[in-house]
Amino acid sequence: MELTSISQHYRMGIATSLSEIGREQWETLLNVQTHRNPFLSYAFLSALEESGSASAKTGWRTCFITIWEDKELVGAYPVYEKSHSYGEYVFDWAWVDAYHRYGHDYYPKLLSAIPFTPVTGCRALARSPQIQALLIDVFKQMTVSGGFSSCHTLFFPEADLEFYQNAGFLIRTGVQFHWKNQDYQCFDDFLASLEAKKRKNIRAERRKVAEQGISFLHIPGTEATPEDWQFFKHCYDLTYRNHHSTPYLNLPFFLTIGAEMPENIFLIFAYKDGNRIAASLLIYDQQRLYGRYWGCIESYPCLHFETAYYQAIELCIEQKIAIFEGGAQGEHKMARGFLPEKTWSAHLLTRPEFSDAVAQFLKRETNGVEMYIDELNQHTPYKKDPELRDT
Repeated sequence: MELTSISQHYRMGIATSLSEIGREQWETLLNVQTHRNPFLSYAFLSALEESGSASAKTGWRTCFITIWEDKELVGAYPVYEKSHSYGEYVFDWAWVDAYHRYGHDYYPKLLSAIPFTPVTGCRALARSPQIQALLIDVFKQMTVSGGFSSCHTLFFPEADLEFYQNAGFLIRTGVQFHWKNQDYQCFDDFLASLEAKKRKNIRAERRKVAEQGISFLHIPGTEATPEDWQFFKHCYDLTYRNHHSTPYLNLPFFLTIGAEMPENIFLIFAYKDGNRIAASLLIYDQQRLYGRYWGCIESYPCLHFETAYYQAIELCIEQKIAIFEGGAQGEHKMARGFLPEKTWSAHLLTRPEFSDAVAQFLKRETNGVEMYIDELNQHTPYKKDPELRDT
């Protein structure tokens, strides 16, 4: 790792592997961040790298920016050189097409994100606001000096907006749907907070699953076996194949996170006639549950909703977890108690003519997102008066 002096006090490095930084240094820095989550952990990121799921071979070349004070890591920015835009969940395909139409190359580009993970969290990890601003400035310099078309930071927290705006990045907003635990004591307590029609529909969906003789088992990561992970992986692969797509993650990745971060994992399995027919993977910490992947080897009505959503909501209530993030997009989640939440990303394009055009596009898009959220909030699934709960 070549180190360069960037000020009287700090040195900058580019790590081509997370192992060059080291687990202890990474976790020590991560532990002082406000907006951290399990996906930023050394275990998760190194599993992506070591399994080959996110590697130069798959179009995710590691080039993490690091800032050191003496031998202490005081800043880090997870950055990847990308040769495509898959696995990002903030779509820039129209920008790619525009570059190509005018005879320019959009790839390679630089991206700060957690591969295949549309979850908000800190990206510029820093011990102070000054170092955070310095990381973002180095990111920009790296883009220009390296001849990249652009650089992008995805799913950062709202608290960091000002840093990117001050650095001249274009800001893009998006929408996800999150479920919030209102100190529910049981699933029926949650249902009682919904409007009658939504409550009736959920009960009908759950009843349909039960009447088909399907039951469920929640397995903490600490109890999951290699056979459990192999079955889950089979279900995960089937989901991608059913959508005519290629799975991003391989079995070594899942086995590694199962071994390295079991305390952050729940597996949910569905059974019929004593045989497993479906599975979902949940990542969690004390505050949030994150729905990641689901799949089935046999299809049944409403099985998806029960396995991926209702079982997870029950888990949140049982474990007293405040928020359930169900993944990217999904307006259909509102009928099941999820509400819209904004997401943010930051973009810098080095060609002024394209940057100006994208700025105008994002202005229109942001207005549309604001109107969309306003409309969604007018159709909340919850009772207007939360005190009026019945069954």
